[in-house]
Amino acid sequence: MNNLHQRLGATYLGNNRAAFLVWASRAQSVELHLTSPDDRLVAMQSLDRGYFYVECDNVAPGARYMYRIDADRERPDPASRRQPVGVHGPSEVVADQSDWDVAHWHGLPLQDYVVYELHVGTFTPEGTFEAIIPRLDRLKQLGVTAIELCPIAQFPGERNWGYDGVYQYAAQESYGGVGGLRALVRACHERDMAVVLDVVYNHLGPEGNYLADFAHYFTDRYHTPWGSALNFDTPHSDEVRRFFIENALWWTRDLRIDALRLDAIHAIFDESARPFLAELAAEVHEEADRQNRRVFVIEESNKNDPRHIQSIELGGYGLDGVWADDFHHCVHTLVTGERDGYYRDFGQLEQLAKAFREGFVFTGQRSSYRGRRHGQSSVGVPAERFVICAQNHDQVGNRLGGERLSQLVSLERQKLAAGLVAFSPFVPMLFMGEEYGEPAPFLYFVSHGDHDLIESVRRGRREEFADFSWEGDIPDPQSPETFERSRLHWEIIDQHGHIQLWQYYQKLYELRRTVPALRHLSKENQQVIAWPKQRAMYVRREHSASDAAMVFYFGDASANLLLPLPRGQWQVALDSSDSVWLGPGGIHGVLESEDEVSVSRDGPSVLLLVRQE
Repeated sequence: MNNLHQRLGATYLGNNRAAFLVWASRAQSVELHLTSPDDRLVAMQSLDRGYFYVECDNVAPGARYMYRIDADRERPDPASRRQPVGVHGPSEVVADQSDWDVAHWHGLPLQDYVVYELHVGTFTPEGTFEAIIPRLDRLKQLGVTAIELCPIAQFPGERNWGYDGVYQYAAQESYGGVGGLRALVRACHERDMAVVLDVVYNHLGPEGNYLADFAHYFTDRYHTPWGSALNFDTPHSDEVRRFFIENALWWTRDLRIDALRLDAIHAIFDESARPFLAELAAEVHEEADRQNRRVFVIEESNKNDPRHIQSIELGGYGLDGVWADDFHHCVHTLVTGERDGYYRDFGQLEQLAKAFREGFVFTGQRSSYRGRRHGQSSVGVPAERFVICAQNHDQVGNRLGGERLSQLVSLERQKLAAGLVAFSPFVPMLFMGEEYGEPAPFLYFVSHGDHDLIESVRRGRREEFADFSWEGDIPDPQSPETFERSRLHWEIIDQHGHIQLWQYYQKLYELRRTVPALRHLSKENQQVIAWPKQRAMYVRREHSASDAAMVFYFGDASANLLLPLPRGQWQVALDSSDSVWLGPGGIHGVLESEDEVSVSRDGPSVLLLVRQE
C-alpha cells in the first residue's frame, strides 16, 4: 500500500503493531515519541506533500505518544483519537472496532427525523455519554427519533459548549471518550434512534491548537471572528481538505454517526471550482452507500443560499439539509415581541406564512439588520431539507441570561411555539428540556487555562450583546457556577405543570407521526394564509386521502375566526387551550363545515382539525 493512503493518525494494525501518519509540511523532520508503556523515540519517514510515516512493533491500544517536530518541540497528534490527560498531553492509540454496532441498523429517512439537541455535559448530573442512555426511552416515548450532540471534539478543561474543540477526531475525555460514545450510539440504534453530531470545520479553539506547528492548516487570505481561516482553497489546501473529510468519515463510518451538522459554514471560505463542502458531502454519501446506510450532511448557515442544499446535478453542493434560522426568528418574535439585534428584521405574521410556504423568509429582499439584500429563493427545495426549531443552543445560550422560552413567555405561548414546529412541513428540532418547561438557563461556559484567553472571552461576550437591550451582569463564562446553573433538572419532569407540557409535546408528535397529511413533508401540498388583523395563521395540509387544517392564534384577546374548510366533518384532534394541557378551555368533538366554520379563540393557541372520511 502507498503509505500516503494510510489513515491519518495512529492506526492499530493488529499483532502488537501500529502505523502513524501525520501531515507536517512545516517540519524538516518528525519523530514519534512513544511515552508509554515504554519510552522510545522513532524516526519517521518523509513522504510526498509533507507527510511523515512510520510503522512500529510493540505498540498496542492504550500506548501513548507525541510527535517531536524538528527535534525541538513535542505536540499531540492532530488526528488523535484520544487525549486521556487533556489537550496538551500525549495522544493514545485506539483500537478500531468493526462489529460493535447494531447489525440491523441502516438509518432513518430524513423526513422521519424528530431531532432532540442536547449538550452532553449539562444533560445529566454525570455529564457523560453513557449517562444519556437511561434517558433514551423517555425521549423515544416523547416521539424523538434522533438525538443531536453539541460538539464533542476534545476541548480544553471539562466545561465548554464544544465550539473550542482542538482535536477533531477525539471524543471529549470528560464525557467518556470514544468508548462512551460507542456505547451511546449503539444504545440509540438499538432503539431505532439516529445520532446527529455537530462538527466544527470553520475554526479551532485557541487553547491546545497546535495545527500551525505542523502544517499549512490556516491562511491569512481570509479572517473569521476566531482569527485566521482554515485553508480550503490556497496552496496546501488539498491536505487540509483531506484532514477534515477523513474526520467526517471517522465519525460516520467508524463511529456510525448518522448525520453531521456542520457549524457556521458561512465562515468556511472557499473560492475553488469544487467547493470543500461539496467534496465532503460526496465522500460521506459514497461511503454510506458502500455501507448500505443513510448518512446526512446538514449545514448551519446564515446565507439563505439554496445552492448548498441542491443536488450536484442542479449545480448545488449536495448537502442534505440546513438549519433554517428564519423560521426560528419568525416564531420567536411573534411569541415574545422581541425586536432587538437580528430580530429587527422579523415580527410580521406574513413572514411566518412565507417560512411555511418556502423555507427561507429572506430570499433577496433588503435586510434592515444587514443593511443590504439577503438570501435567495428556496421555493424548489424539498421540505425535508429544512431543520427548524423554536429553541436551540445558539438562540438560548447567546442571550445575556440564557433564558429559555419557559422563562420568557406564558405556558400558552410555549404551546403555540411548540405546535408551529411540530405541525410545520419541515424537520423539527427540540432543545433539551423544552418539552417539560425546564427553568434552568443555558449559559455560555468555558474552562480555559490561560488568563489572557479567559479575559478575551469575557470581553467578547460583552461585545456580542451590544445590539440588544438586555440589562444585568453577564454570567462569568469561566465560573463553574455558570456551568452548574445550566444543568437540567430532570427531577421536575413529572411534577404538576411540567408533566402536562411533556404530555402535550408527546401528543403533538404522536399526531405528526400518525396523521398522513402531517407526516408527509411537502411545501406544495398545503395552503397557508396569514390574517395579520386577527393575529392568526391558517394552514391546511393534504396527502393522499388525509386532510388536516390548523389555526395558530397569537392574540391575547378573544376572537372568532372563520376557517375556509371544505365541506365535511372535521374532528378536533388537538386544541392547546384544552384544560388537560392546563389551558383555559378548548373545543372538542366534530365540526360540520359547509365551506367555512367559525371557531372561537380565547388566547394564544393551536387548533388542529382532521377531516373525517
